Amino acid sequence: MNMDCQYKRVYLKPGKEESLKRFHPWVFSGAIHHVDEELKEGEIVKVCTSDGQFVALGHYQIGSIAIRVLSFCDENVNADFWQRKLSTAFEMRKCIGLVDNPCTNTYRLVHGEGDNLPGLVIDIYGKTAVMQAHSVGMHDSRFDLAEILLRVMEGRVRNVYYKSETTLPYKAELSMENGFLAGGSPDNVSVENGLKFHVDWLKGQKTGFFVDQRENRALLERYAKGRSVLNMFCYTGGFSFYAMRGGATVVHSVDSSAKAVELTNENVNLNFPNDSRHVAYEEDAFKFLDRMNKNAYDLIILDPPAFAKHKEALRNALQGYRRLNAKAFDKIKSGGILFTFSCSQVVSKEQFRTTVFSAAAMSGRSVRILHQLTQPADHPVNIYHPESEYLKGLVLYVE
Repeated sequence: MNMDCQYKRVYLKPGKEESLKRFHPWVFSGAIHHVDEELKEGEIVKVCTSDGQFVALGHYQIGSIAIRVLSFCDENVNADFWQRKLSTAFEMRKCIGLVDNPCTNTYRLVHGEGDNLPGLVIDIYGKTAVMQAHSVGMHDSRFDLAEILLRVMEGRVRNVYYKSETTLPYKAELSMENGFLAGGSPDNVSVENGLKFHVDWLKGQKTGFFVDQRENRALLERYAKGRSVLNMFCYTGGFSFYAMRGGATVVHSVDSSAKAVELTNENVNLNFPNDSRHVAYEEDAFKFLDRMNKNAYDLIILDPPAFAKHKEALRNALQGYRRLNAKAFDKIKSGGILFTFSCSQVVSKEQFRTTVFSAAAMSGRSVRILHQLTQPADHPVNIYHPESEYLKGLVLYVE
């Protein structure tokens, strides 16, 4: 690690520093005029105006987003820097009541740009932290981060699992494998609002569980009593076992992945062993909706994976959301409740809502908004970086 702050310099084109002066944490490749020396992906660089004035400090990377800003101060990125950043994130989670909560030992500790640590995600599952790097710079710092994380958490975390095999830029050509950076406990059962679930941090999506739906699952529980529930794209079944605790009469979970169906069944059995109300189906969501009977369900959850991960896929993604929601509007029972979501960052709240409205209009049914949903407070949105607000959801009453 460079201890004397002699980082290489990147010079911007005239006027391209304006977004950085508004504390936006990205520098796009098209804003760069030149560099003093050849840069290595992942190294820390100083970002300067065209006349050499310091603006920001960040990780250099190859791609459209060329620099992810770590600091707007001219400082040294060392162990003290990482400790300060992780401690700030930890104190915020204390503030919102997620630390030492007897009913919930699962939460997000670091949410990338939302915690001024772009390229880094850390989720806490009981005594295990799962760390995910989305940039080479954070990957290069993984051992330092793991060591400091254990110190910051003051014994609350004993294991750090690194899960970045699929999230690092493929152009970096890093040969790495997932694995423990500290500890190595096989215990993968965590608790959320008093419900237990297995976390598949070895092979599962994201860090092993969709922590961002915690509050939305709790809301669903309030609507589940006496209803027949269909949980599409169920993954590990989070919405399903909340619906069961809420008093649903029937809960059906659907996912195209055999592993997801297996995990859903395991999680349901952890909380409601031998409960005949639940059945899981391994099937494509669109095919399931096509073949199912009308009026079979009066509560449907649509929580698909991101239909668009980049702007070029936006148009097709919006068509996918429209088609999916139209099928649900067509089949749901009168007086039914629809929970519908998009986790695609490139799809704005307005675009998602317009798309769902279009699907409702196609169905010809009367639809009312009961709730407009987003990500929870442990997935904070940096006020200078609105792109970090990625989760959109609507709860709709369908006549």
